[in-house]
Formats: sequence, C-alpha cells, structure tokens
Amino acid sequence: MLAAIRKGAIANLPVGASVAAYGSVLGMLAAQQGITWLQLLAMNLSIFAGSAQFVMVEMWVPPLPIVEMTLAVLIINMRYVLIGASLQPLFKGKSLLHKAGIIHLVADENWAVTMAAYRRNGSTTGFLLGGGICLCTIWSMGTLLGHQLGALISHPERLALDFAFVAVFTALTVSLWRGSQDIAPWVAAAVLAVAAEHWLPGKWYIVIGGIGGALVPVLRAMVRTPEPPAAPSASSASDPLPKDGP
Repeated sequence: MLAAIRKGAIANLPVGASVAAYGSVLGMLAAQQGITWLQLLAMNLSIFAGSAQFVMVEMWVPPLPIVEMTLAVLIINMRYVLIGASLQPLFKGKSLLHKAGIIHLVADENWAVTMAAYRRNGSTTGFLLGGGICLCTIWSMGTLLGHQLGALISHPERLALDFAFVAVFTALTVSLWRGSQDIAPWVAAAVLAVAAEHWLPGKWYIVIGGIGGALVPVLRAMVRTPEPPAAPSASSASDPLPKDGP
C-alpha cells in the first residue's frame, strides 16, 4: 500500500506545478475578499475542489448567501458522481470505510492520472490516494502563498496564472485519448457543454456535458445490431451424430 501511495504521489508531481499556480490565484482572490488564511485552509481540507472553491470565494460577500453558495457548489461537484462511477473497478470489493477514506481526496487531476495509469498497466486505490495527498498538499501551499501575496497583486489575471487551469486539463485530456472510439463522446460532451453554458444559468454545463458524453457509448451499444450466429460448416453438418455408450 505504501509503495502504491508513493508511486501515485510521484506520478502527480508534474501536474502539481499547475495546481500550485492556479491555487495561488485562488489565494489572492480570497485575500481580496477578506477571507483569512485559516478559513482558506479549512476550505482546502474540507472541500478540496478547486472550481467549487473559486465560486465560493466569488460569492463571499457578507452576509454570506449560504443557500445559494451551497447549491452552486453542489451543481459544480455533481461531476464527481460520474468520476466516482468510473472508479468502480478500483474500489470493487473494498469496504465502505476504505472508500470513504480515499474518495474525499479525489480531484480531477489525480483521477485523470489514475485512470490513465489504470488503462496502461492497471492501478490501485493506493495510487489514487497518493495522488490525492500530493495534490491536496500542493494545493494548500499554493493557495496560502497566494493569500500572502493577495495584498500586493490587485489583478492576478494579468500574470496569466489562471491559464494554468486550462493548460493542465488540456494535457490530462490528451493523456486519456484512446483513439477513434473517443471522438463521438468527446464531441457530444463539448457541444452539449457549450450549448448549456450559452442557454442555462450557473454551472449546469459541467454536468450536462459530462452526462451527455457518458451516454454516447451507452446508446451506441444499445443500437448496435447483434451479429447473427455463425452457420454450421459443411463438414460439421456431415459428421455423424455421436453414439451413446462405448
């Protein structure tokens, strides 16, 4: 288990640099919103979901809109239903306590790294946990560093640190590519997400794009015509029936 945890942590170090970069942006924004470093650390450890934390920080205006904030975070994090379902092969046969102890540290990045490793050579929940520990540590360090710099940098977007978020997911997407079989689900997810972002309020496009893309292979399997059974060969048809007894 410890070897798998170590392996997972090392495998996630390359994406850790990008995680630290856009974590620092979150820290800067949090400082400008009046969030203390202790509150930010508690948010990192209890939520550990970058996109949801960005939304929370943007909505952090006293009096806090608790209901609206909760619903927004719930909608954004609904993608973890799909992520959890995709991890079923890794958690198969594991206890509920084992699952609960690891699933909290599942983020988009270590999920993608783990699934890529699983498709290549197989992977384990220890590998997934190691990546989660690595990224949670780096994320917390990045956000707290950005929090300290927040008072000095009034416009963090001018440093293009927020582009790290786009860059890391572009790289992770490429690593998950399996060939032509992924074209239809990826295109469907992109089209549905863009349409939902244009026509629907909030972050529903994340859920709609994810569910739509996941349904494509399901529908493709349902409409696929089953192959007819092979006809018996002439030689097998001419063979005599087996006799009873010796």
